[in-house]
Amino acid sequence: MTDQTTPGPLRGWRKSSYSGSEAGSCLEVLDGHPAGVPVRDSKDPHGPALLIPARGWASFVSAVKAGDFPAHR
Repeated sequence: MTDQTTPGPLRGWRKSSYSGSEAGSCLEVLDGHPAGVPVRDSKDPHGPALLIPARGWASFVSAVKAGDFPAHR
């Protein structure tokens, strides 16, 4: 199994457009990483990030857009 964390400091994080407006429910992603899509919790910008394979991330985003993961409030 490969390491699922991102190495070193990365710049260019953006908040997901599907994150809620409340502070504390924000997901950030980093575009253009050569090994996949890094994802982190915006409350902990110096904490760990998951590195999701690009194909898996594309499938996840498609499912979110299709409403397969309804938001919980």
